[in-house]
Amino acid sequence: MTTSGEPRKTFVSNPWLRLMRLDRPIGVYLLMWPTLWALWFAAEGIPTLKNLSIFLIGLVVMRAAGCVINDYADRDIDGLVERTKYRPLPSGEIQPNQALWLCGGLLSVALILVLMTNSLTIALSFGGLAVTAVYPFMKRFTQLPQIGLGVAWAWVVPMSFAAQTEELPPELWLIFAAIVVWTVAFDTYYAMVDRADDLKIGVKSTAVLLGRYDLLMIVLLQVATLILMSLVGLEFQRGWIYFFSLLVSAGFFANQFRGARHRERLACFAAFLNNHRVGMVIFMGIALDYLAESSPVGSYF
Repeated sequence: MTTSGEPRKTFVSNPWLRLMRLDRPIGVYLLMWPTLWALWFAAEGIPTLKNLSIFLIGLVVMRAAGCVINDYADRDIDGLVERTKYRPLPSGEIQPNQALWLCGGLLSVALILVLMTNSLTIALSFGGLAVTAVYPFMKRFTQLPQIGLGVAWAWVVPMSFAAQTEELPPELWLIFAAIVVWTVAFDTYYAMVDRADDLKIGVKSTAVLLGRYDLLMIVLLQVATLILMSLVGLEFQRGWIYFFSLLVSAGFFANQFRGARHRERLACFAAFLNNHRVGMVIFMGIALDYLAESSPVGSYF
C-alpha cells in the first residue's frame, strides 16, 4: 500500500508521471511535513537553505522511486484490484524493465543529492534505501507492512539531524517513533479502502489483520502519536504554540474517526487524506514556536 491517493480517476495521461505518482501529490505532502519537522527541530529553528533544498528535492525523488518499485513489485496483483488495475504496469503502458530503468535513474539523482551532505548522512542513506526497497514486498509475508512504510517515512529524522548537526542525539528517536506510529495509523485508513480486494487475493495489511478492531487501533495509535509528540515538545523545550498545534491535530484525528466510523471506502480515503492537514498544523506549530522564541517580541508569548 503506497500513499498515492487513488480511488478517483486520474486526468493525467502521461504514464510515466502516473507511475511516479507525480499526478497525485498527497504522498509528497505526507512525507514533506515530517521532513520539515525533523529539519526544524535539528536546526532549533530554520535549517540551512542548502539542507532544506536537498531534503525537499530528495523527498520528491525518493517518493517517486518508492512508487515505481512498489508498482514493479505489485505488477502481477494490481490488475486484480479495482483501484489499481489501470496503473501503467498492469495496463501494459510501461514495461517492467522500463520501470526498473526509471527507478535506477531516480535513485541516481537521490545519490547525487546525498553526496552534497556529509559522511554520516551518506552512511544513513543506505539504510533508507534498504527500507524503501524492502517495504513493497512486506505485504507478502507480514500483516504489518504499514510498519515498514512508517520506518521508511521516519528515516528522514536521523538523516536530517546528521545533515544539520552531524550528530544523532537520542531525543531524535522520539520524533522517529511518533512518525512511525502516525504513519501506521493513516496508512491503515488507506488499507481499509482496499480491504475487500486484499482479502480476495491474499494481500496482507493492518486493515486485514485488525478486522473490526481497525478503528480502535487507529485511535490508539493517534493518541500514542500525540503523546510522543508531546514528549518531543518537552524534550526540545517548546512553548504553548507548539502544544496548541497538537491540540488542533487531536481535533483533526477526532474528525477522521467521525467520518470513517461506518468504514465506507470514500470516507476512509478522506480520513487518510486529512492527515496532510495534521502534518501541516504540527509543522506550523513548530515553526511559529521557534519564531516566537527568537523574535524580539517572543517574550510576550
